[in-house]
Parts: sequence; C-alpha cells; structure tokens
Amino acid sequence: MKLFRAAPTVLCMAVLGAAFLPTASADSWDKKTTVTFSGPVEIPGVHLTGYGILPAGTYIFKVLESSINRHIVQISSKDESTVYATILAIPNYRLKPTDKTVMTFRERPAGQPEALRAWFYPGKSWGEEFVYPKARALVLAKETNTPVLFTTAEITPEVAVAIKTPAEPIVVELKRAPVMAVQPTGQEVQLAQVVTPPQETLVAQNTAPAEDPATLPATGSSLPLMALFGMLALAGSVGLGFIQKRSL
Repeated sequence: MKLFRAAPTVLCMAVLGAAFLPTASADSWDKKTTVTFSGPVEIPGVHLTGYGILPAGTYIFKVLESSINRHIVQISSKDESTVYATILAIPNYRLKPTDKTVMTFRERPAGQPEALRAWFYPGKSWGEEFVYPKARALVLAKETNTPVLFTTAEITPEVAVAIKTPAEPIVVELKRAPVMAVQPTGQEVQLAQVVTPPQETLVAQNTAPAEDPATLPATGSSLPLMALFGMLALAGSVGLGFIQKRSL
C-alpha cells in the first residue's frame, strides 16, 4: 500500500521535471540585436532599391533562417516595420568571444563608406561573415587587401518589395547559392581556405547519426517524453500496489 500511496508523488515529480525544462528564448535563436551606425555603411544584397548603403542610424539585425553551414540575416528598421536587406552569411570562427555585440568592417579609401564584413553576437566564438556579389567582392578585396566572400549565383541585388519570410524564392536561392572567396590578387579560392567553421559545425559534419531518423518519433520538445515517463511511473506504481494488495 505504501507504493500505491507514493504514486501521486512520483507523478508530481515527473510533471514538475517537465515544467522546469529550460527553453530557448526567441532572441537567443534569431540573435535579434539593435545596432547603431554613426556613419553610412555599405551592405551586400539582397536589399531594397536605394539601400545598398545604409545611412547612419539604428537598425535591427536578426537571423531569419539558419542551416549547418550558412545563415540568412535580415536588417530592418528600429521598429522592424521595414526590412532593408536580406543577406547570405557564413559562420566564421574567431578566437575570443566578448560579452558585447561586435560589428567588423572593411576599411575603405577616405570619403567612401565602410563595407560591412561580419556580425558577432555576444558570447559567441563565431560570427556571421557576409557574402557579397562576385563583382563587388573583387573590388572590395583589392581595396581592403583582405579576402572577401562571394557567390557566383545570379541573384538580383535589389528588390522593390521587402523580403519577409524564408519561403520567398530569393531566400531559397540564397540558401543554395555556391560561395567562394576572392583574394586581393583576384584569385578565387575555396571557402575553407579563408573561413574556419564553428566547432559545433565540424562535429555535426563528422558525426554519423546513431539511429535511423525514420525509426524515431518526431517531437517538437522534451515535454512529450517527460509526460510519457510520468505515465509509465504512475502505471508501474499502481501495478506494484495492486500486486502487493493481492498478496496480503
């Protein structure tokens, strides 16, 4: 009978365990960040017509969609009512993370706006390095004497209507566009020669799945699994209590 009386406690513990599982906040997933530029900044496409250079001001950066080796980053107005640009970015490792947002630029000749290079989210040891159209990447590489990422895909750099969802055709093109790098000499090189992917990406690429995904149930979170454990614990306690009662 003691086991039967303990059953509600077991169930409560299972439910509490499920309730206190950590959940990811929206900002940690899309890395939503407010950034203020003190001067004009050149950005790669795809951007609204006339916004290849952002004027000084405050903007919102966030990840619209991500995969294991590339991300789609959007830049919007401070109130997020206007999306100025939707940009392909490649995760690139750096040695030391900081607790602040870091934006890096490619220094240009005097009188010309700096070109956006990468965005580092606070606490991350890797950042989003932005991909430019091939012709523009070649110019920037020579001007700044640094390699620049580019895509060979023929993607329209300007749009008249802002891109809002990952399902739009231009976003689909960006996700599968081939990416390389161009050296200051004009030599085109493979991405791996200038980009170091984050460690977790390397692990994911080199680790085979332990089980066939087709044989595993798909779950959106850990809560269904915790609920199942709770039900099994309750059923086991009831069964043991019933057996003990019959044996008395």
